[in-house]
Amino acid sequence: MSLCNLTTMTSLLKAAPWSLSFLCGSEDGKQSNKTWNTIVVQKRKSSLRVLSMSTTAPVEQFDSIGIPIMVNGCTGKMGKAVIKAADAAGLDVLPVSFASEEESGQTVGVCGKDIQVHGPSEREKILSSVFDEYPNLIVVDYTVPGAVNDNAELYCKVGVPFVMGTTGGDRDRLYKTVNDSKVYAVISPQMGKQVVAFLAAMEIMAQQFPGAFSGYSLEVMESHQAGKLDTSGTAKAVISCFQKLGVSFDMDQVQMIRDPRQQIEMVGVPEEHLLGHAFHLYHLTSPDQTVSFEFQHNVCGRSIYAEGTVDAAIFLAKKVLSKTDKRIYNMIDVLREGNMR
Repeated sequence: MSLCNLTTMTSLLKAAPWSLSFLCGSEDGKQSNKTWNTIVVQKRKSSLRVLSMSTTAPVEQFDSIGIPIMVNGCTGKMGKAVIKAADAAGLDVLPVSFASEEESGQTVGVCGKDIQVHGPSEREKILSSVFDEYPNLIVVDYTVPGAVNDNAELYCKVGVPFVMGTTGGDRDRLYKTVNDSKVYAVISPQMGKQVVAFLAAMEIMAQQFPGAFSGYSLEVMESHQAGKLDTSGTAKAVISCFQKLGVSFDMDQVQMIRDPRQQIEMVGVPEEHLLGHAFHLYHLTSPDQTVSFEFQHNVCGRSIYAEGTVDAAIFLAKKVLSKTDKRIYNMIDVLREGNMR
């Protein structure tokens, strides 16, 4: 007896999302003797193409190849790094991006793609048009801190799921905007998977041992490229954990190193990574000065963040497709999923 037919498949394909799996097969009347054929198809614009066919047991499938992704901030180094990582992972990087008004009209070449840059005045019209053409679009934001809230409000107004990699902005307002809109989003001040694992460990320690460092003093130093204007979001997250552990510390006490000479001589940043690095040092001292703890994590380059961002985009596409009730996620959620490349 046939378990699927051409009419059924055709009707499903018309309403299919960007990727859909069919289980088709036959049986000989015995429950234990079935042959299953999995056919994975992709809907792209108005055409369909078969991605794979295999004979397997019936299992849930999700194929990330061809996920349409729009990277805003493609004129920056982080935006370019994400585009390269997304292209290497098989995602469909769209040739459109948002940036500042001054950069509007530029064409940025990355991975053989000519990406057209649009300024703030064109954002809503362009995004709505792209979302109509690619209803399974995922937007990635690596713009500037001052654009975080306006961009998020636009994504939520249009209804586009997004990954917010840009730090800064009014974070309370950001979460409220997304929560009120019910749009799916991954929001994280840190996209590096291994650094996020460290943050998760800090959160667990803070939750399970509150006050363990009561009375300890804290010194925090963070060094980033001169173009990073705000305090490290990662440093803020770690400091928040130490505060829960009983340490008294104000965010304005963070020592921000942005001078290249200091970065080389005092921090130890390799000269070739002055334009792209993230060094963090947290030093704790007991009240009587007899005990000290030091936590340090240093990153050179941007690949760790770009790879994590691509994992977040794939994760988010899967959540949208499965229509989960939870809408707002962070990189710890991505780690817990356990499906990173």
